[in-house]
Amino acid sequence: MRQGQNPAKFISHVARPQRVTVAVLSYVPFLAGFHRHSLEVLQACMESLWQHTVVEHDLLVFDNGSCQETVDYLRQAQAAGRIQFLLLSEKNLGKGGAWNVMLAAAPGEVIAYTDSDARFYPGWLSQSVQLLETFPRVGMVTGRPFRTPPELYQATVDWAQSDPEADVERGQFIPWPVFREFDLSLGQEESEIRQRFESTEDVRLTFRGRQAMAGASHYQFVAYKQVLQQFLPFEMDRPMGQVRDLDRRMDQAGYLRLMTVAPLMNNLSNTLKPIPQAGTIEPAERSLARRVLENRWIKRGLLKIYDTIFRAYFNR
Repeated sequence: MRQGQNPAKFISHVARPQRVTVAVLSYVPFLAGFHRHSLEVLQACMESLWQHTVVEHDLLVFDNGSCQETVDYLRQAQAAGRIQFLLLSEKNLGKGGAWNVMLAAAPGEVIAYTDSDARFYPGWLSQSVQLLETFPRVGMVTGRPFRTPPELYQATVDWAQSDPEADVERGQFIPWPVFREFDLSLGQEESEIRQRFESTEDVRLTFRGRQAMAGASHYQFVAYKQVLQQFLPFEMDRPMGQVRDLDRRMDQAGYLRLMTVAPLMNNLSNTLKPIPQAGTIEPAERSLARRVLENRWIKRGLLKIYDTIFRAYFNR
């Protein structure tokens, strides 16, 4: 039999979530190999969010089965009041599985999602929300410009060409240093980056006094929760590699996919090592072993072997 009354009955007010939920997906399975510096990268991501997110928000972190060191760091941050919602998964659910949980659980009307290897700059959230609220039928806004496949933002171009209030420009509007910085962070070769820069173009849109680039990315975006819910659940049978499905489905549904014209965040990948300056020459005294390892074809082959071993242990 019940003894006494539940004290919660006498509470007259409860906390209400902020309109915006910043949602971070973390995954650091171990601190070796590819992930040797991943906890440091996660910490840099979190510190940049705490420092540069001035818009009122709640912070939600979904950890996708990380190592104990990472879980301890996140728990300490929550205990210090720096994380409002912390979801810890025992297993790696893959990105699609994590999205199914965190995008549904985020309490805000607007969700600002990011992978945990991004570093944010001042104004990233406010300027992204401005585009979200200015342009019509926006699906997602990414906080930096880079070149994405045109077939993934066809609906955006179609809208701009049909709306008399919209202005469409084509050309090379992303400065070379900004273009190079992002593509190098993805592990691409400088010669390939230069060739792509010179052979492709940007699509810049102007609408009601605000500019945006056509395109966006699943790795970082700001979106209305009610729009994202239309694409849940995500059915993915691999941890990664199928995440562009969100980009594709959103374009097919006729939603705009936009990017800010200025870089308000950057991809760190798996290291805090700075991007080398353009024209940097490798020291001539590099060892023969290092020169062999840096050979383009040998490097790709060894990384493929590493990827096969990684999948054998962790894609279960």
